[in-house]
Amino acid sequence: MEPVIQDSAKIIATLGNLFKRDGLMLEYEVLSQGECVIEATGYDNWNGGTEVYGIFCKIPLDLYSKYEHEIKSIEQSIKKKADKLFRTYPQCWIGEVLVAPALSNEIQGKIYKITSEELLKLLECQKRLMISVSTGGQKIDDVNPDYQSRFKVISDGLSERGIKNNNPFKDLWEWYGKWSDTSLPTYQSRRVYIAEMFDPILESVKSLQKGSINPVFEEPTGWTRVDRNIVEVKLRLVQSSTEEQYQAVGLLCRETLISLAQVVFIEDEHKTLDGVKASKTDAKRMLEAYISNQITGKTNENIRKYARASLELANELTHKRTAEYRHAAMCAEATNAVVNIIAIISGQRDPK
Repeated sequence: MEPVIQDSAKIIATLGNLFKRDGLMLEYEVLSQGECVIEATGYDNWNGGTEVYGIFCKIPLDLYSKYEHEIKSIEQSIKKKADKLFRTYPQCWIGEVLVAPALSNEIQGKIYKITSEELLKLLECQKRLMISVSTGGQKIDDVNPDYQSRFKVISDGLSERGIKNNNPFKDLWEWYGKWSDTSLPTYQSRRVYIAEMFDPILESVKSLQKGSINPVFEEPTGWTRVDRNIVEVKLRLVQSSTEEQYQAVGLLCRETLISLAQVVFIEDEHKTLDGVKASKTDAKRMLEAYISNQITGKTNENIRKYARASLELANELTHKRTAEYRHAAMCAEATNAVVNIIAIISGQRDPK
């Protein structure tokens, strides 16, 4: 194992202790609360070969929100301090420090087939109807078809939110069997039973935040470094406002493609198109070789063309020296497309 990787936990701990000693609590808080790792990100042939490493910190979302406007200065501060520690590791240097929010299991504000507002209305309607038929109100035969159709819509809406449907009665006659077996002898006992069944469901739906995020592939690919970079690309794009910051988006996109290539490219299996050996950072040559090897046959030519075109665009944009928002946004979109294309080709996007 490489010395830097072997000592990564000690390096992170030492950095944290140094910041605490100096009274720099923002950096200390990020390093102590975050999940921080050191990974190799590149290789430079200069001076007999130099390994490039990155420090990547995933911190709780609340902490990230607290220091969001200071993240860049925190990253620079950690990198400056880490440079001093890396003097003891020959031909090794820190290329980047990235601080990003830890990934969530669920998209906040996810769009569903049925909106939360509509689902709440259906739940309230179902609740009132079950109380009505069991307390001398509406007749079951008159309203049962509507109840049954609503039951399915409600069940589907709760299922896609991961909420258990506490109502076991798919038919009002089943509900009749429950209240008429002497376990719920009074109108009041039936109202209480229905309230205890529906109220937790209603509260669960109300607690979900509304939003508008509904991409095709928002979930991570499963390739840790690639996923982390994509999250950071999106964050940097939103935060950027200067030419230097937009250029940084392009640089991060380039690192993402390099990380992606290093994950899927196998030198003995994926022969480069021009026969030239791909270096550790030659993402374009590695990914072209991977695409050509994995998607073969005349019938797949259009797929190969699309994958290569996406790669060409991403590669071109990541190397632009001048940058503005539109260039950075296109670069981020092209990079994200390449990641998803390769993830689909590799089977990472297959249904589990």
